[in-house]
Amino acid sequence: MSASSKKKLRAEENAAKLTEKQLSERKEARKLRIYTIAFGVVLAVMIVAFIWVGISQTITNAGVREKKTVALTVGEHKINSVEMNYFYIDSINNFYSQYGSYAAMFGLDTTTPLDQQVLDEETGRTWADDFLESAQSSAQNAYAAADAAEAAGFTLPQETQDQLDQYASNLDTYAKVYGFSDADAYLKAMYGNGASKKSYMDYYTRNVLASAYQTEYRAGLSFTDDEIAAKDAEDSTAYNSYSYHQYYLSTSKFLSGGTTDENGTTTYSDAEKDAARIAAEAAARSLVGDDIVTVEDLDAAIAALSINAESTSAASTAYNDTPASSLASTVADWVKDSARKAGDKTYLANTSTTTADDGSEKTTVNGYYVVYFDSVTDNKFPLANVRHILVQYQGGTTENGTTTYSDEEKAAAMTAAQAILDEWKSGDATEDSFAALASEKTEDEGSKENGGLYENVYPGEMVTAFNDWCFDSARKAGDTGIVETEYGCHVLYYSGDSDITYRTYKITEDLRTEAYAQWSDDLLANAAMTVGSSKYIRRDLVLSN
Repeated sequence: MSASSKKKLRAEENAAKLTEKQLSERKEARKLRIYTIAFGVVLAVMIVAFIWVGISQTITNAGVREKKTVALTVGEHKINSVEMNYFYIDSINNFYSQYGSYAAMFGLDTTTPLDQQVLDEETGRTWADDFLESAQSSAQNAYAAADAAEAAGFTLPQETQDQLDQYASNLDTYAKVYGFSDADAYLKAMYGNGASKKSYMDYYTRNVLASAYQTEYRAGLSFTDDEIAAKDAEDSTAYNSYSYHQYYLSTSKFLSGGTTDENGTTTYSDAEKDAARIAAEAAARSLVGDDIVTVEDLDAAIAALSINAESTSAASTAYNDTPASSLASTVADWVKDSARKAGDKTYLANTSTTTADDGSEKTTVNGYYVVYFDSVTDNKFPLANVRHILVQYQGGTTENGTTTYSDEEKAAAMTAAQAILDEWKSGDATEDSFAALASEKTEDEGSKENGGLYENVYPGEMVTAFNDWCFDSARKAGDTGIVETEYGCHVLYYSGDSDITYRTYKITEDLRTEAYAQWSDDLLANAAMTVGSSKYIRRDLVLSN
């Protein structure tokens, strides 16, 4: 990956790291994971990440110089080199937690010091520079948001504070597990001279405070009906979902002739490539003729193509309820056309453009997309409100970190779930009695305190069986049932349709994202950042030995 691509990737990640992460966390929680609090910023105190960095030296220096050296100033805050190393090394671990063994694809050599690996030959920019800039951005964001939280009088929820306290008390235990005398020695080995349990927990707590406040601020944003209508009016197709079938004909499948060199490499002349393009287009045209009336007709014609003579599975691919924002650029305009109706079909060229040294451009047709239109929905159906009682599987066999359950273990969970449903039916059989039973028996800690209730559930938010039950077209308030998922068996009670439609939800989320981004930009604009000395930043780290 080029330096510019890497920089663009990091910029996009930074711009979206809070809004996308918060949405992802909500979605994962809704998927019924049994979990403790997930703090909103990626702080690499995930312990195992420490091992990856591969620090083996014993550090005895107290870090006096590091503590006195200002590495970054954010507003009125002077961040010394000790704390900057927290941000810096956590930015490295964050990268690794996302890309892991794919690091080499980005050009990162884990056996060479970061400051000796150049990302941009023209500027001499290194991986150390790149990670340091990411760390500086994270520091600016953390301090700006933490200051805003304090100004607003925001304090951490007691549950979060309790987990912070527990984490602090566990640091010494973690240290000993990895062969260190205490947390101070452990943190020094990871982050460098001057690192200590106290300063690390100050850093960690500040980031947690910043993230928690950002999450609360974003969740608290609301919009009027007029604002929602105005956003909707900007593009009438933006919040629709589309269903269609697609088949791709690559020109490479129609190549013939060619010249093979002594190394076995075959090249084709321009005339041969043009002949392949013509043949591919002819095939595409044959798939959209008047005789193609149904998807079955289309698939039969695909199977009959000469290029598929040896295939037993050649067919179109169904794209069901695809959000407008997720449509491939090549087909998007055609699919979203307001005149489009069921059974419409077309083929569209997939092209690429290259620029020669003299600045001239050449467009190449790589293939053709054959598209068959099925339907469009405006997503004006209501979200779902549902209660559930989770009965987890018991036992299981764990191998390579993955636990599987036998048919007998799954059957036992289903029997227990049915017993719960029968118990409810034998009583008052009301929503209130179901909620009381959920609070007593559910194993989903995420909904235990509110009677198993999940409100405003949107399509695709829950695991498949749970989702399909909620959005069955026949679903009505008071319905009950049991579904089985990877998490266990779920006793379900349909509380009723939400007052919010899926379309309104999607629009509101976009408005919230935009408003949050503007708020965040304003915070950063008021928290000017000045880069100081990087003399004691661990730029020469070797990530693996």
